[in-house]
Amino acid sequence: MTEQVRDTEALIRDQIAKHAVLLYMKGTPQFPQCGFSARAVEALSQIGRPFAYVNILENQDIRTILPQIANWPTFPQLWINGELIGGSDIMMDMFQKGELKSLIEECSPAPEA
Repeated sequence: MTEQVRDTEALIRDQIAKHAVLLYMKGTPQFPQCGFSARAVEALSQIGRPFAYVNILENQDIRTILPQIANWPTFPQLWINGELIGGSDIMMDMFQKGELKSLIEECSPAPEA
């Protein structure tokens, strides 16, 4: 394993540890760069709790290494409390059942009025 791979792995693990709700996506919440990322952002936005994101298009190393760490080949990837929840299809299924909302509300504080 190269030093660059180790550094990127450490960066990813740090990002996951620091953020209760973290979306690895293509683009940003304001400008998603693929339909799946747009759907993921829409679901998270409707829940109304803060979430962090990483634009994988800006970091090729994360884009390459995260699928190996997560054992999940595609993006977006939603992580909650350090655990991979899944991609867009799983998120949408959980969102429609109300499961995603309750999971996120447990770990992400409501925005202050």
